[in-house]
Amino acid sequence: MNKYEKYIYNELLSGSPICTDSRKILKTSVFFAIKGENFDGNDFAYDALNNGCKLAVVDKPKIKTDERFILVPDVVDTLQNIAKHHRNKFNIPFIGITGTNGKTTTKEILFSVLSKKNKTFATKGNLNNHIGVPITLLSIKDDTEIAVIEMGANNLGEIYHLCILAKPTHGIITNIGKAHLEGFRTTENIKKAKSELYNYIKENKGKLFVNFDNKELMQLSENLPRITYGKSQNADHIGKIEENSKFLKVAFSEKNYIHKKYTVNTNLIGSYNFENVMAAVCIGSFFGVQKEDIRKAIEEYFPKNNRSQYVKTKRNTVLMDAYNANPTSMKLAVENFTSMKLDNKVAILGDMLELGKNSKKEHSEIFNLVIKQGYDKIILVGEEFCSAANKHENIIYFKKTEDLIFWLKEKPVSNRSILIKASRGIELEKILDYL
Repeated sequence: MNKYEKYIYNELLSGSPICTDSRKILKTSVFFAIKGENFDGNDFAYDALNNGCKLAVVDKPKIKTDERFILVPDVVDTLQNIAKHHRNKFNIPFIGITGTNGKTTTKEILFSVLSKKNKTFATKGNLNNHIGVPITLLSIKDDTEIAVIEMGANNLGEIYHLCILAKPTHGIITNIGKAHLEGFRTTENIKKAKSELYNYIKENKGKLFVNFDNKELMQLSENLPRITYGKSQNADHIGKIEENSKFLKVAFSEKNYIHKKYTVNTNLIGSYNFENVMAAVCIGSFFGVQKEDIRKAIEEYFPKNNRSQYVKTKRNTVLMDAYNANPTSMKLAVENFTSMKLDNKVAILGDMLELGKNSKKEHSEIFNLVIKQGYDKIILVGEEFCSAANKHENIIYFKKTEDLIFWLKEKPVSNRSILIKASRGIELEKILDYL
């Protein structure tokens, strides 16, 4: 590190938090003037200092007017260099998690499991990109025994770059599906991007945790050190869905001890969460967490942030899964909703974002899937779904969430089982107060 990076790092070690948004100032924090597609953090550095920040790290010379401004060649590079230095202080397991779907839920369940035995740190929220991962790394305390780092990407090369920063000793890809097609362009590129974690683990002689039931992941990890989980009797950790009528119920055992089963009554909805649960079972077992503690930890985990949540409102039962959506997760959500033994089903689906030129095709495929399910009512929100519906009879659709809210005020929905699924940008979570 150069002298400026050392100075900034010492301020962070002394307890100054990191701030990248001048609207969310924490007193005595260090403001990093990050550039975005539609903004330049340098333009807000002065406001950040006036609102309570201790220092502002900037990369525009004309911004520096006094000693509170730290001028560096590139703010992001500086943040990442400091994070790499901090990461190098630790000689503990670092578990890297990526995948199209389920990585955040897997991370949170795994944190609950590993915390039963070790002082565990995990990525907060979804700080999983080139800015979030460095912030995550710099948040790790000296007494941490295991770290779980979530990694997301929109383009090729990003996962490998995050691996350079986080240096995972262990890795898991939850799955590979259709997401961020605007950046990746093809599903083959998505496969290459997610595989970057496997490549890094291979180069650095680490260990992988792999879903035995996923042929693609098994092929990609062939001849690599791995521990497997899944429904197959050949997996190292074997699981079975016992029930999925309301909350997911899973039984698990080890391959060599199949007579000894543990049953987990989760607080998760959706059979697709089976893989996330079994990943936590597999990794927790590897790191020595007792099976009974694994069971307790998973049962103690409650989903939040509009992910796989079962919500009982005054008038309806809601399956809230509106944190994010892509063609793979949308298809799984619809199929799972159909399989659940619920009455008076209503599907409220919002557009899937960041699909680029594939958007029209992907929305049409989901639309054709959902109209075959026999739901009592289908409500669609967003420009793409409106186009796919094309004035189809018995379909209710709105271009904006605000329009749906107005309709719900006029025509309240009662005594229904409702699936809510959409990309976060559609903000379908706003309708919950009107259900």
